[in-house]
Amino acid sequence: MARRSFLFAPGNDPELMRKAAASEADIAVFDLEDAVAPAKKAEARTQVRDVLTREENAARICVRVNPIGAGAETDVGEAFDQATPASVMLPKTTSAEDIHGLSRLLEKHDARVPVIALIETAAGVLAADAIAATDPTDALVFGAEDLAADIGATRTSDGTEVLYARERVVIAARAADIAPIDPVYTDYRDLDGLRRETEFAAQLGFDGKLAIHPDQIPVINDAFAPSEEEVEWAERVVAVSGETEAGVFEIDGEMIDSPLIRQAERILARVRKADRR
Repeated sequence: MARRSFLFAPGNDPELMRKAAASEADIAVFDLEDAVAPAKKAEARTQVRDVLTREENAARICVRVNPIGAGAETDVGEAFDQATPASVMLPKTTSAEDIHGLSRLLEKHDARVPVIALIETAAGVLAADAIAATDPTDALVFGAEDLAADIGATRTSDGTEVLYARERVVIAARAADIAPIDPVYTDYRDLDGLRRETEFAAQLGFDGKLAIHPDQIPVINDAFAPSEEEVEWAERVVAVSGETEAGVFEIDGEMIDSPLIRQAERILARVRKADRR
C-alpha cells in the first residue's frame, strides 16, 4: 500500500474522521493526541471506537494515541475494544522501550498492529536507529514543530534548524528498511510552498508526508509520484539489467551500476504501491 499522504482528523469529530477515511489520502489518521483537548479525550475515544467499528476503509486507518504514560494505555483499552485500526501512531517516541511498551498494550487487547513512531524530541532523534530497528516499528515520522520547541530552535521557512534531525530520521528508517515520513506543512493555504517542501522531502528520501487539510493531499501525492520520464528511465534500466551479466552498462551515455539499478527498482516499487492504493 502506498503511504505518500497521511491526513489527520480530530478524534472527537466523527464527520471529519469519515471524510478523511474517504479522501484521496493514502492513510487517514484519527488523532487522540494534539487535536483533542484534555476535557474531550474520553469522548474522542468513544467516537474513534464507533467510527472504527463502522468504517469500510479500516485498512487505511491509523490512530494516533497519546504518549506512553500519558494516556496511551486508556486510548488502547477504550478506543480499540471493538475494532482495531490498521496501524497505531505513537507520539513523543524517545526510546525503543516506548515501542515495546505500546506493543505490549496492543497485544494485551488483541490489537497486534504495526506501530508508526513519531520522532519529535531530542531524545527521540538520538535514539532513532534503535526505535526504527524494533520489530513492531513500521515507519518513522519526523515531527519538526515539537522538536523545535524541545531544543529551543526558531522555526524558519527553509527549515535549516531541523535539517540534521530530518535527515537522521531518513537514514535510521532506511537502515531498518522501513518508511520515513515527513512532517506537516502548517500553512494549508500555501500549496505552492507545500509542493516545494514535499519535493525536497522526496529528494531527501522520504516516502510520504503528513497533512492537516484535504486540499494538501493531491499536491503531496503528486510530488511523491515519479514523473513519466523517471518511470521510463527506471523501466529501461531494470530491463537491461535483467538481460545482461555486466556489472556496469550504458544507457543513452549514462553509465549504470548497482546504486542506479537500486534507484530504478525503488522508483518502480513506488509506482506499484500507488497502483495498489
